[in-house]
Amino acid sequence: MKVTVERAALLKSLGHVHRVVERRNTIPILANVLIKAFKATDLDLEVIETINAEVSPGGVTTVPAHMFYEIVRKLPEGSQVVIEASGDRAILTIRAGRSRFTLQTLPESDFPDLAAGDMTHSFKLAAADLKRLIEKTQFAISTEETRYYLNGIYLHTAGTAKAPTLRAVATDGHRLAQFELALPAGAAGMPGVIVPRKTVGEVQRLIEDSDAEVAVELSQGKIRFTIGDTVLTSKLIDGTFPDYARVIPLGNDKELMVNKKEFEHAVDRVSTVSSERGRAVKLSLSNGKLMLSVTNPDSGSATEEIEVEYGSEPLDIGFNSRYLLDIAAQLDGEAAVLKLADPGSPTLIEDRDSKGALYVLMPMRV
Repeated sequence: MKVTVERAALLKSLGHVHRVVERRNTIPILANVLIKAFKATDLDLEVIETINAEVSPGGVTTVPAHMFYEIVRKLPEGSQVVIEASGDRAILTIRAGRSRFTLQTLPESDFPDLAAGDMTHSFKLAAADLKRLIEKTQFAISTEETRYYLNGIYLHTAGTAKAPTLRAVATDGHRLAQFELALPAGAAGMPGVIVPRKTVGEVQRLIEDSDAEVAVELSQGKIRFTIGDTVLTSKLIDGTFPDYARVIPLGNDKELMVNKKEFEHAVDRVSTVSSERGRAVKLSLSNGKLMLSVTNPDSGSATEEIEVEYGSEPLDIGFNSRYLLDIAAQLDGEAAVLKLADPGSPTLIEDRDSKGALYVLMPMRV
């Protein structure tokens, strides 16, 4: 096998596929990248990328993914990279200018194939829309491995018969994020699926052109994203996502409207003295005013008052400041709307100027 390829094209492709490879592997072949159309897998997630190259003759082999990536990254810009492998020796040679490397290889026959099976549903959507679905909900994905069914984004159809939507939901039990957009053609009837956290992150990184189109195919067990010359196939989380609609409050009658940036900066400032463990910030609401306060027995206290639109009875409620800041970062408009009930009930947070997203935050005792 002999392949000649531009260093920039090779580096970009390896940048996409090498991230899938876990640095610690008990199965040696899973540390490698397959050189044919570049392909890497961790048995749950597979990325295949095709690039233009001069091939004479063809062949297939596998080499350590992270080492291969680092070698190419450190080669001079603009160089031509020549990759050669001989069938009788388990070695790959990489040459560029005066640099020469040899890497140990493993046979292609050892490389696993993530058999996708038949994809029952397929649709296309703009890369910018897919990116927004991910960005608006990703932060709320649970990292608690025991509740594995929360370790991803729940993607499903919702809305009404007249206005069907594609909805993404994530929750870790403390907060919930929901974002939806008009249902793409072909997505009707798709099963509700839980896309794993790692897959979500890789898809987000693969979207480099917001104007591109992404093809999505799925079945009960797998999902596949095709973005340009890159195909990412992933197993789905085999579990049942909870009935999240039950935690979205409907009767919260106390409405607070606040300038998003002013609120965000105030929360950030007062939380400077909060404990790493608790991060609690107290919101004291009265007519037209919001007092934010933090008390930390080990370090001190902080307060800040801001003007808001609030006309209901006075209310004191506590939240995790980090969670408040995470949600505020997702709001695009100038004003945030918080719909509250009482100090022990979940609060609904929406963007006044942008529809499609809503957030639910559980309170803390303060």
